[in-house]
Amino acid sequence: MDRSLSVAAAVAAVALLCFSGLCHGERLGVRECEDLGFTGLALCSDCNALSEFVKDQELVEDCRKCCTEDSDDSISKLTFSGAIIEVCMRKLVFYPEVVGFLEEDKDDFPYVEARYSYGSPPKLIMLDDKGELKETIRIDNWKREHIRQFLKEKVKPMKSDS
Repeated sequence: MDRSLSVAAAVAAVALLCFSGLCHGERLGVRECEDLGFTGLALCSDCNALSEFVKDQELVEDCRKCCTEDSDDSISKLTFSGAIIEVCMRKLVFYPEVVGFLEEDKDDFPYVEARYSYGSPPKLIMLDDKGELKETIRIDNWKREHIRQFLKEKVKPMKSDS
């Protein structure tokens, strides 16, 4: 009888661990998602789009652990009005794709600002039409062409600014 009680307790403990998010496929908390570079309006459809741009399966899985299910088809078409590429100047040498984008492609995107912040990993800070932060996306492993494509699809500057 004691053995079956201890087995039941062990099963309950494993179930509790899974429900608390420690098993594979878990949802992460806000702080963990921010540490990974996912904040704001991370939609699961955006993670699917991310998987097309970035072939880093671990990054896509992290995105899915932080995303919110799309409630409407139109929400998956979410766009932003501007973006900031933030990176530490001293770490740039480790990110040649980001350097390539900043040196050769950034001028094609007048609504994208480069910001150098000490210790910051490369990330895109997505802005709404008021210039307020809506989402942050780490781009450590992104290729230059993926940064270009993502910005073309996700950033639609307001026409009234021109």
